[in-house]
Parts: sequence; structure tokens; C-alpha cells
Amino acid sequence: MLTLVIPVYRNEGSIPDLVRAIAGIAARCPEGFECVFVVDGSPDRSYERLRDLLPDAPFAAKLVLLSRNFGSFAAIRVGLETGEGDRFAVMAADLQEPPELVTEMDETLRGGNVDVVVGAREAREDPWRDRTLSAIFWRLYRRFVVPDMPPGGVDVFACNRIFRDTLLSMEERQSSLVAQIFWLGFRRATVTYKRRKRIHGRSAWTFAKKLNYLLDSIFAFTDLPIRLLIGIGGAAVLTLGAIGLTAFFARLLGFIDVPGYTMSIIVTSFVGSVNLLGLGIIGAYAWRAYENTKQRPIAIPMSIKSFPGSAPEEGAPHE
Repeated sequence: MLTLVIPVYRNEGSIPDLVRAIAGIAARCPEGFECVFVVDGSPDRSYERLRDLLPDAPFAAKLVLLSRNFGSFAAIRVGLETGEGDRFAVMAADLQEPPELVTEMDETLRGGNVDVVVGAREAREDPWRDRTLSAIFWRLYRRFVVPDMPPGGVDVFACNRIFRDTLLSMEERQSSLVAQIFWLGFRRATVTYKRRKRIHGRSAWTFAKKLNYLLDSIFAFTDLPIRLLIGIGGAAVLTLGAIGLTAFFARLLGFIDVPGYTMSIIVTSFVGSVNLLGLGIIGAYAWRAYENTKQRPIAIPMSIKSFPGSAPEEGAPHE
């Protein structure tokens, strides 16, 4: 059976089209299908619309409501934990990824030669500004976090149960689910697609959230900031040594009238800035290590409703 996981946040307008699209996916899965919707503390009526539509849906479904907004990666993890399938796929609720991509990823999995399939964007119909910011983001991501990341980035994937279980065993807070997929290795395949134009609403995936996601990925998967700090410290030593020699000879030649003033200002400002930068980087690592020692759940499901996917009169939800 295929379990399709869909995190939902501010997707009220796309819910009817989403349910219809999933019905088409389910019709192409003769071996069994279920869909797990995880409402990630969405402030709109996404949960209510799904609760009203799913009893009449022609596929089995589960509707999970998280106690607050934990983020899309946490919502996906909850969906993977809740699903009961032999294979798993993840799809966005905004329908910018073509629904047939799920079927293509599942067919690749059923071939038995791979454990995880990632969907890589080869083109997108977003506005110029969004395309530019996305290209910058994923270029930085490839450069500093995951060199194997496709140039267009990865938002959707499918995997078998073994990969799912291994992925869920990594209980890291403030991490990157996408980077974890590449870090785990296994047998991986890639399918490409063209990202569609968003029809309903506006994306909640802002540049600020992308930047925070990039920083989480950097601090969780690379020691690059530490190595940069070491490089800055070494450069500072060489620079201050050169400035010190220059100031020493300038003093001997009478070019500096006030003893020590210029040198004191330069050294104090430069060293203070480097110290603040170093404390910030070390603090970022320390905070993430501290978060992982708390052993708090990554997300908290507040309710789970199941819908068997039969006729409307037989499809009442049960807790």
C-alpha cells in the first residue's frame, strides 16, 4: 500500500482541488492507497474543510491536527509515523507539484532497485523574483550543505518502509529533513518535474523561513562556520601583526603624534567584532545541542481522525 503524506498550512482555497487530485492518484494505485493529511496548526479553515470533504472521498484517509504550528518538516514526520503503508510519498498541498509525480515516484520505488526517490525541479512557473531568490537559496544550499542536491532543490520524495523507519530514527530538532534524506544515503533515484504556478492563496514559505532553514541545515550538517571562524581568526592575527609593525615604524619615524590612540581603536574594534562573531557561531551550535538534550517531541498531534473512503453514508469519521 502507498501512503501519501501531505502537510497542510494556509491551504484552505486549494482543498477541494487537492482532494480531487488525490482521488485520481488513488485510482492509479490498485495495490492499496491511503492519504495522511497533517494540519500544521493552520490559522485558516483548512482543517474544517478537510473534515467535511474526506467522509465522501473515494480513498482512505487520516486527518491529523497538530497542537500548533511546528513547521512542514515536523508535520511530514508525523505523517510518516501515522501512515501504515509499505511505501510512502510526500506531496505539497498547494498543487504546484503535478499529482502524477507521486505516481511516477511510486512506480520507480516498486521497481525494487531504489529505496528513496526525490523529485527535482527542472523548471518553475513562479514570478521572476521568486525564481531568483530560489536559485540563490539552492545554490547556497548546494555549496555549503549538500553538494548532491539537484540545482532546483527538492520538496517532494517517496521511499520504502526501511528508509522511512531509518529516517524517523533520527530525532533531531532544528534540522533539515531534506538534508537528512541525502545524508542517509541508501539507493536513490531522481525524477524531474516542472513546478506549476500557484493558483490559490500565497505561499507561507517566505524568504525569511528559507534563510532560517538554510541556517538550520548548515549548523546541523557542516562545521563550515567553525572553519570560517578559524580562518577569520588566522587572518585577524596576520592583519593585526602587519598593523602593529606599521604602527611601530610609523611611531619611530614620527608620523604618529598621539601614542597608541590609532592602534588602540583599530585593535579594539576588530577584536571585539571577531569575538562577537565567534560567540554567535558557538552559541548557535550550543543552542542546537541543548535543544536535542530536552527530549521534547518534535510535534504534538492533538487529534487523529480516520476516514475509510467508502460511500458517504458509510464514511463517518471515527477517532
